[in-house]
Amino acid sequence: MRRADMAKTTAQMLPPVHPGEILREEFLLPLGLSAGALARRIGVPRTRIERVVKEETPITTDTALRLAKVFGTSPEFWTNLQSLYDLKVAAKAMAKELAGIEALEGAVG
Repeated sequence: MRRADMAKTTAQMLPPVHPGEILREEFLLPLGLSAGALARRIGVPRTRIERVVKEETPITTDTALRLAKVFGTSPEFWTNLQSLYDLKVAAKAMAKELAGIEALEGAVG
């Protein structure tokens, strides 16, 4: 098996990572911040951050902009995490349907 194929297979086996997990594990816990403290700092309802870190709701562009500002990241960091999560979840849900679609010959890719 080629290295690229192995990497693709490994990526397909890993469960999707919700951006709330990243927020919780890589930012809130190491900094000793609660969801409520972060929410106050960025000017959003506490429940918004609580639902994100519980992996119940997505990170919106509004939240991404605020998180980027407070943590010194880019908003794209947060929106890309959300997009990757959404794509993995959708790909799994649509796997059977997608398997039935034939690639167009001569198409780029």
